[in-house]
Amino acid sequence: MKGIIYVTCLLLLPVIAFSQRITYSEPQREDNRDINFDIIGKMNNNIIVFKNAKWKYAVSVYNAADMELKEKVDLDFIPDKAFNVEYIAFSDNFYFIYQYQKRGIVYCMAAKMDANGHLIDQPIQLDTTHIGGFGDNKIYSTINSDDKKHIMVFKIQKKDDQFNFLTILFNNKLEMVHKSRLVTDYDEHNDVYSDFLLDNDGNFLFSKSVKANNRSNISGLSLVTKAPFADTFSIKKINLSKFFIDEIKIKIDNVNKRYLLSSFYYPEKRGNIDGLFCSIWDVKGDSAYTTVFTKLDESIRAIAKAKGNMKFAFNDFFIRHILLKKDGSFLIAAEDYSSQTSSSSGWNRWDYLYGSPFSRPYNYYYYSPAYGGYYYRPYNSFGNAQSTRYYYDNILLLYISKTGRVESDRIINKEQYADDNDNFLSFSTFITESEIHFLFNLIEKRDKLLTDNTITSNGELKRNPTIKSLEPGYEFMPKLSKQIGARQIVIPCSFRNQICFAKIDF
Repeated sequence: MKGIIYVTCLLLLPVIAFSQRITYSEPQREDNRDINFDIIGKMNNNIIVFKNAKWKYAVSVYNAADMELKEKVDLDFIPDKAFNVEYIAFSDNFYFIYQYQKRGIVYCMAAKMDANGHLIDQPIQLDTTHIGGFGDNKIYSTINSDDKKHIMVFKIQKKDDQFNFLTILFNNKLEMVHKSRLVTDYDEHNDVYSDFLLDNDGNFLFSKSVKANNRSNISGLSLVTKAPFADTFSIKKINLSKFFIDEIKIKIDNVNKRYLLSSFYYPEKRGNIDGLFCSIWDVKGDSAYTTVFTKLDESIRAIAKAKGNMKFAFNDFFIRHILLKKDGSFLIAAEDYSSQTSSSSGWNRWDYLYGSPFSRPYNYYYYSPAYGGYYYRPYNSFGNAQSTRYYYDNILLLYISKTGRVESDRIINKEQYADDNDNFLSFSTFITESEIHFLFNLIEKRDKLLTDNTITSNGELKRNPTIKSLEPGYEFMPKLSKQIGARQIVIPCSFRNQICFAKIDF
């Protein structure tokens, strides 16, 4: 069933109103809940969605006005059992970059697509690697700068106690700019890597953290960079003083030429989270601008966790989003997340963090930044007897000054849980001119209602009226949504065990 819904919300003054216009795509029979998908974006009044079902690849092209399916294009040029299919989207075209193996050789290929989902010219070969019959074939990953003027394909192969890097820098026409081969030491038990990123000047960067042993917190941290035409890594150690940290999140501030490194920190090994660590690296000066440890006070602890001892209040929080402001300040959004399995005695933060792909980044392709850190969990992936319950609770908002200090904090209250599948849990952010929206589902009388909380430019937290579908049966997956315009967002939905998509105009 297809529908367009208007929800009108009155503000404080009765003469002022705003509305959300919700437009659903028609569910397709073959788009059951076992497919994989990702929203590529909006191009020339088309909304393009990538879909993968049983090694078959396609893009669905929807009319951006009414979400009518214009065409489903089979991607026959991608071989069966290809892997690591990634994309880079522009205003009127996009690239697919994919890998496949044939007779012991891994091929990394690129295909240019137009705004109607059709192939432009023939796919081109970007690189090949001979791995033999039994080598790891999942070796290439793709990243791009925020302005999309730089694209990098890189691979990591482990040999003995070293990582062998290959980085290939391209411009936005996929013309090669520079290729480098680099080697660095690696201890798979103690070294932890962050995301790999590319700034608007073509600099390749990531962080390398060191633990004393496999079950410890991080006690050493370095920022690793490589200039566009350099053939060596530049390693800068960052002082952690007497503290310990966990998973590092990096955000590039291209406007102010800075790298922001953030994490929660601990005052002692395997202790409780005490506050926020923030280190700001000045790119122009190639030096640390500031490194700050901010303890979170008792008042925010008291409302961050509804139950339990306050000293444990932040132990289940993980950084989800880092949102930049032009003046160099930024907002961190963290979420209270945990899970429990039928065969486990309980939740363990260290198993989550250091069983993560960033301990072994040569498996990095599973967690490509193109997918925003979240991925759709097909329903057929739970064919075993073990049951898992997921908990996604409160959102912690921390306002960080341009000098790295926490200036204020807020809590958005929510309580979510589900068994064996978390596609409908967590939240997404949606940015308008003067507000940041936080969209997530809340359950009321067995219905999952899409809730919209906003933070204004002056830090005021507001809860807007619930966005409730007037057509029963639709369930939103907000964490998998994508903003496609100044006031437009596309959210995947489930309707009668089929996947469809809702466009919301704010």
